[in-house]
Amino acid sequence: MIAAYGFNATLTARPGMGDELVDVLLTGLDEGNPGASEHCVVYLVCRSAADPDVVHVTEGWTSEEDHHRIFAGGAARAIVARITGMLAKESAYTDYVPVRGKAAF
Repeated sequence: MIAAYGFNATLTARPGMGDELVDVLLTGLDEGNPGASEHCVVYLVCRSAADPDVVHVTEGWTSEEDHHRIFAGGAARAIVARITGMLAKESAYTDYVPVRGKAAF
């Protein structure tokens, strides 16, 4: 599948909560969660090298509509609810249209 819609989010955890934030975000890959959807073709969680409480999430989706539909579901809302109290400030989002690339883990 090809990603036709994507975004990058930068989340800043409250001091010392970066590990917990990463752990919760990675549950997004578990069965039944957004990152496990056939419509999610990229779900990458990264840490800042300079600040362990800054976390970046890159997602690629088959379409913007698929992304919004999946994130309107209960599993995604539960993850968002869990991370909300961990954040030190509002997250920054940048949407984009993927052109080409590679991800292998």
